[in-house]
Amino acid sequence: MRKRCAQEFVISLLVLVFLNQIEGNGLSKEWSIIDEDLVNSTGITNDQPTYLWPLPKKRSNGNVTVTVDPNLGLVIQGIGHNSSLVREAFARYKNIILTHHVKFGNRNSEQNIEYSISKLIITVSTADETLQLGIDESYSLYVPVGDEHSIVQGAHLEAKTVYGALRGLETFSQLCSFNFMTKNVEISNAPWFIQDKPRFAFRGLLLDTSRHYQPVEIIKQIIDSMSYAKLNVFHWHIVDEESFPLEIPSFPGLWKGSYTGWERYTFDDAHDIVEFAKSRGINVMAEIDVPGHAESWGVGYPDLWPSADCREPLDVSKNFTFEVIASILADFRKIFPFKLFHLGGDEVHTDCWTNTPKVKEWLDEHNMTARDAYQYFVLRAQKLAINLGWTPVNWEETFNAFSEKLNPKTIIHNWLDSGVCPRAVGKGFKCIFSNQGVWYLDHLDVPWEKVYSSDPLEGIDDSSQQKLVIGGEVCMWGETADASDVQQTIWPRAAAAAERLWSSTDDTSSDLDTVLPRLEYFRCLLNQRGIPAAPVRNELARRPPSGFGSCYMQ
Repeated sequence: MRKRCAQEFVISLLVLVFLNQIEGNGLSKEWSIIDEDLVNSTGITNDQPTYLWPLPKKRSNGNVTVTVDPNLGLVIQGIGHNSSLVREAFARYKNIILTHHVKFGNRNSEQNIEYSISKLIITVSTADETLQLGIDESYSLYVPVGDEHSIVQGAHLEAKTVYGALRGLETFSQLCSFNFMTKNVEISNAPWFIQDKPRFAFRGLLLDTSRHYQPVEIIKQIIDSMSYAKLNVFHWHIVDEESFPLEIPSFPGLWKGSYTGWERYTFDDAHDIVEFAKSRGINVMAEIDVPGHAESWGVGYPDLWPSADCREPLDVSKNFTFEVIASILADFRKIFPFKLFHLGGDEVHTDCWTNTPKVKEWLDEHNMTARDAYQYFVLRAQKLAINLGWTPVNWEETFNAFSEKLNPKTIIHNWLDSGVCPRAVGKGFKCIFSNQGVWYLDHLDVPWEKVYSSDPLEGIDDSSQQKLVIGGEVCMWGETADASDVQQTIWPRAAAAAERLWSSTDDTSSDLDTVLPRLEYFRCLLNQRGIPAAPVRNELARRPPSGFGSCYMQ
């Protein structure tokens, strides 16, 4: 017993040094605070399995099991100690950690139980809660082997920003599990030392709400599930040629293009979704895909169509078209604070322009080919967005067609060709990776292994060019996904991309046999949290289990 107390005293001293020496950016640059010999002498080892997803950047752990108090308390310290966002997040995660088993499991137990972890001490070093791309999401987490002899009380989580604290809360929640024998929430392999930060600033998921309407509550469930995998950009592909479900105050007739009067989002709905996402540390990047993919716009305003028989792309010859776009952007600016705005620009088939006499006449008057008009439309839309303070994002066709004319601020969004990001960064553009062959979730025959093995930096060796790849995004296109099956289609394959975007390649294994148990565990964790993630090993995504068996082996 005396030896154990001495070991814990050494660990306690180490963590105090650890917490005191963390640099102002929320993470020390080197993992040199913990002396390797002392770590070994206290039983800390990396040999134990780590069922964390995505895998933290740096971690050390021991071999002791500690218990978590059902009345786990919160102490917030630092300049950001008044954050309601952190307090609300702690309440959510406390509810996740302390499952219904905990609420009823100790009903007849003795009342004077000594728990190892009775509180979580969170230190946030800044009060600014502005959420934008590149916000510091790093955190440091220490879970001690505590008892009445320990000078370290509770677990410690330190972050520069509230959003780093959110990421640390997720990791802490994944360390906790319910033991059905002891009827306690426990953390195995303590003490834990974790230092973590993301590999890429942009870690996204696209959701298409035009091909099938997704209710607001489903969107919120998806945003919640994104936070569990540490994704941080919800790319809302709101409208497309099939339907226009969103209210636009300046042009209220636009949502006449919705499927029905019940499948719509009010302006307040959109604002609510943005605020909900912010509370999970997730940016919302809105998209209006112009000039193609916009037939539904003309249901309310037929003048936007080149003709009644030829309905897209939007009519390039009318100033009214750009008045509508400008008004949509101005309305959106009131509720979408994220600095990136997606303007689409893909799959623009210009036959309507050349086959409609009045548009063809306009092209001739302006000495334009249809290709010239495509460029003109994209650049004019970009200018409207930039004037409102947005950075434009466009699908790769714009880069492929007229890269030399694009605004240099443009972020190129890859989807067709695996070589687009290398070419884009080679010309000085930033890039988002979403190669359809590996990261399109509606491609049901793409297995998790292929998703996991793909890398946004593939084919880019120059370190300065690598920095221009801001991250990547998995895309949930909606032709065959509605509220009944969208989550099963997203998960668990989106989690494979999430780890690729969060964790360093040096810290993740190329041996997929060692990755599979962690991914299966995470899939089951999602199920426990009410997210209907499909079995990992399905030959085709979102299929139900083929027979009986454990969640952890499917």
